[in-house]
Amino acid sequence: MGDRHDWTAAPAAAQRARSVLAAACSCAVTMETGREEAVGAHTVTADGRVRLHLPEDSALLTAAICAPRGEPSTVLEFADVAPVPVRCRIRARLWLAGSCVPQEGHLEFRPTRIALRRPNGVVVVDPDEYAVAEPDPLATAEARLLTHLADAHPDAVERLTRLVESDSLHGAVRVRPLAVDRHGLTLRIERARDHGDVRLTFHRPAADVAQLTERMHALLTQAARACPRALQRQRTDGDR
Repeated sequence: MGDRHDWTAAPAAAQRARSVLAAACSCAVTMETGREEAVGAHTVTADGRVRLHLPEDSALLTAAICAPRGEPSTVLEFADVAPVPVRCRIRARLWLAGSCVPQEGHLEFRPTRIALRRPNGVVVVDPDEYAVAEPDPLATAEARLLTHLADAHPDAVERLTRLVESDSLHGAVRVRPLAVDRHGLTLRIERARDHGDVRLTFHRPAADVAQLTERMHALLTQAARACPRALQRQRTDGDR
């Protein structure tokens, strides 16, 4: 089982849903007539409508255009995958249920029901809150930022474990950056047989990458003043 922890200063569910949409490169589209994987085929409007640019030979596109009522029931599924290799890389799944309206060159999907599954459970997102929410300002840069932190600064990641409660580090064999948003950084703590996540919050939200750099430096400065906590050194299945 993963560690239990409080997600203080974390994005609201509606913003988290919009962030998943902003960063996702693919989605699964399901209608009564079938299911297709759409890669690089969606865009999102300011109010959260999803525009699907399916190929001309798509069976779902044909079904939507020929639907008797003109607006076939549709479900979109998005997976939020951690950019850094860790155990259980799916951080969240987002389901949008609604209807598609054929437009010139695309299908316009209007969500009426929204559900977000995270490790701590499923949250039903209010459609009105979803419509006015904005993606986290770091959402589209997160993959690049986390990959750079993991690959170029593993020493900094280990230094940040000084800010983690000792109970959460018991038996730890590897710590990897799992997620970052304007409110904080989440670390994945892997043990020989299980794992848990720990949230390190920033002293104030970051509005862009430049401010994120300052917030990370503040965390590292705080960690430098704390007592070092050594991790066990044994190989896990994910180590090379």
